This record gives sequence, C-alpha cells and structure tokens, in this order.
Amino acid sequence: MNALTLGILAYLALQLAFGLYAARGVRSAQDFLLAGRSLSPLLASVSIFATWFGAETCLGAAGSAYREGLHSGSSEPFAYGLCLILMGLVFAVPLHRAGLSTLADLFRRRFGTSVERLAALLMIPTSLLWAAAQLRGFAHVLDSASGWGLATCLLVGGAVVIAYSFGGGLRADVVTDLVQGFALVLGLAVLLVWVLWGPLEDQWQLEALRASAAQAPGPRGWELVETWAIPIGGSVLAQELVARVLASRSPQVARNASLVGGVLYLVVGLIPLFLGLVGAQLLPGLEDPEAVLPGLAAAHLPVWAYVLFAGALISAILSTVDSTLLVCCSLWAHNLRPRARDEKSELQSARLSLVVFGGIALLLAASAEGVFALVEEASALGSAGILVAGTLGLFTPWGGARSAAWSLSLGLAGYLGAKWGGLPTPFLLSLGAAALGYALGYALPLAKKLHPDH
Repeated sequence: MNALTLGILAYLALQLAFGLYAARGVRSAQDFLLAGRSLSPLLASVSIFATWFGAETCLGAAGSAYREGLHSGSSEPFAYGLCLILMGLVFAVPLHRAGLSTLADLFRRRFGTSVERLAALLMIPTSLLWAAAQLRGFAHVLDSASGWGLATCLLVGGAVVIAYSFGGGLRADVVTDLVQGFALVLGLAVLLVWVLWGPLEDQWQLEALRASAAQAPGPRGWELVETWAIPIGGSVLAQELVARVLASRSPQVARNASLVGGVLYLVVGLIPLFLGLVGAQLLPGLEDPEAVLPGLAAAHLPVWAYVLFAGALISAILSTVDSTLLVCCSLWAHNLRPRARDEKSELQSARLSLVVFGGIALLLAASAEGVFALVEEASALGSAGILVAGTLGLFTPWGGARSAAWSLSLGLAGYLGAKWGGLPTPFLLSLGAAALGYALGYALPLAKKLHPDH
C-alpha cells in the first residue's frame, strides 16, 4: 500500500472519528434530521455550499469540460449556483416560517396525507441517484490513489459513508461540513496554483487551452433552456437544500446562508471547470474523462499536496452523500412509515433505513455510466411536480389535493414518457405536464359548480 493510499485512508479514519464523536449530541429525531434547528450563519452557509459542491461539480463538470469544451459548463457551476441564490431570494423565508420538518410536510398541511406520501415517494429516488453520484465520485478518487479498481473502491467508499452517516445525522454533518468546506477550497486552490505555475507556463499549452475552450457548439434553443432548467428548477426545492433552510436558527439566517452559499459555489466551481479544460491538453486520451482531476493531481502534485487534494475531494463527497442519505431517512421515518410513538422510535427508524438506502445507492453507483449522468437524472426525475405543486401550495390558496396529486403524477409521467420517446427536452415537457395537471385539478371542480347539469 503506497503513501498516497495510506494518507487518504488516514483522512477517512479522521472523518469517521470526528463524525462519531459529533454523534454524541444526537438525542432525538430533530437533532438527527434538523440539527435541532440551531444552525448559525457560518454553519448554515458553509453547509449549503459543501452539500451542493459534490462529486458532480468536482468530477462530473471537469469531465464534461474535458470531453466537450467550455459550453458544457452551462449547468456547472452557473445554473446550480443560481439555484441556491433563487432559494435565498424566493423560498427560504416562507419555508422556514412554515415550521416544517421536511418538504413533504408542506404537502401534508396543504394537500393532505395521501399527497404527502406521494411527494415523499417521488423525492426519495432523486436523493438516491444523487447519493449514487457521490459514491461513484468517491470511488474515482480512491481508485486513482490505490489502483484497487472501481468496484472495490465503491465497496470501501460505501462502507465508510454509511458508517459516517449512521451516527451523527445532520448535527454531525453540518459541523464536519465546516472542516470539509475549508479543506475543499484549499485542495482545489493548491491544484490550480500548481498547474498554473507548472506545465501551463509553456506558451504552446496556453494556446492549446484557448482552442480547447471552444471545441464544439453547445445546445441551442429549447435544448439550451432545458440545460439550465434542470439544475435550477429541478433542484431549488430539493430536500437536501430545504433541510439546511429549515435547520437554520431564523428565517434571516436561512435566506442569507442560501445567498452566501450560492455565491461561494459560483466562485469555487470555476476551478474544476478550468482544470477540466486544462486536462484536455495535459492528459489527452483519458478513457474516463471524469478521472481528469485525480489524474492531474497524481501527475503534477507531490505526495503531500496530492493527499491534501484527495482529502478535499473526499470532503466534498462525504458532505453531499451524507445529506442525500439523510433525506431518504427523514422522508421515510417522518412522512412514509406509520407515525412513531416517540422521538426515540423515529430516530431508530431513520438510522436503520439509512443502511438500507445506502446499500441501494451503492448498487445504483455500480451500474451507472458516470457521475454527471446520475446528477442530471437526480435533478429531473419527478422534480417538476414537486416544483409546481410545492410553489403554488406555498404561495397561493389555489388548488387542493386533486390539483397536487395530478401535478405530481403527470409531471413524472411526462418526464418518463419523454425520455422513453427520445424527445430532446424531457424536463421542460414534464414541467408543462405538471402545470397542466395542477390547472385541470383546480379547474374541473369549479366547472362542475358553475355547470352542475353537465
């Protein structure tokens, strides 16, 4: 076992120890799922940034830039950063003031128990796909250092993440996010400086980089709208983000933390994008483009700096996968299973379900084509109805259970039908179907009242 692998494993051991130590403060389901609703501005801001800045940003976006050029960066980091800013400007304050425990609670209060459960069932697969993307990114980093192979690294990564998440819940997650966020920024900065002052000093490399930045034209027309709509509309009401908003100590903290997290995401997210373009010149012909960042680090950094960079990637991945698995646990324990007798029962149910959902995410990661593809599916699958019904339910008195149920169902059906039919803009079509479902569910009862004989 080489020094790089030992350094990464030591970092993992420290993260596990820290997470388990933080777990001592978890005494209730509210502690586990919402950190006792006590997040300070610093913790909330860094946690939102670290949760969103995962494997898809570091590995997926860099791999897309490596393969396709600069136009591939339209969704990373720009659209996802705007998603966080939109949360702060529009949704954070009313969501926090509603006093929810999960986003599915909004559907129960506004539309009833049946719609609550339908919404929860739609949100869980989204989080599982997101967790799978992080686990696959974790495996890339470990495989780059150890050479154990992707399958073995997935198993190791899955075991570590499940163990890390099991004890502390969101309370441990937001504390470790603070450390992981700083490690992430430092690690990416070290690699950026090393590449800029090293191989890119040659003039021919700079000329080649300018050429690679515009390799191929990007999407146009409705396909361009789709590219931006998936990360913004498909993620702004993701439970991973909503949980941080609800866990903040006040509505003002929730709003400001979302805005700060979004700006930080935009700034730091430019680094992997740039390094992906650089990698197309420095490491041409990679079989897996998503391995470009670990490949650059292994080729150009000394051992100590590579361990720092690998720790940064692991930080990004751990903070995100922990959050996604917690979403599945919270929706299952709080919204889907029969109401627990007490907080202790709900906490036990959440922890046990975490192991089950972690195993499912591991299987999804092993069968997926890549990190970026997983995240695109996670952002689009079933999210159109959540966005339409959730937004109208939060801000308007229009519609009831029928409207929300039709919106959720038609949104999912529209997306799956468009994907299976090979249509170019499945998410936009699903948004239209979800809006139509809500409108029909609202209008039909009114029409019957106006024309009772028909």
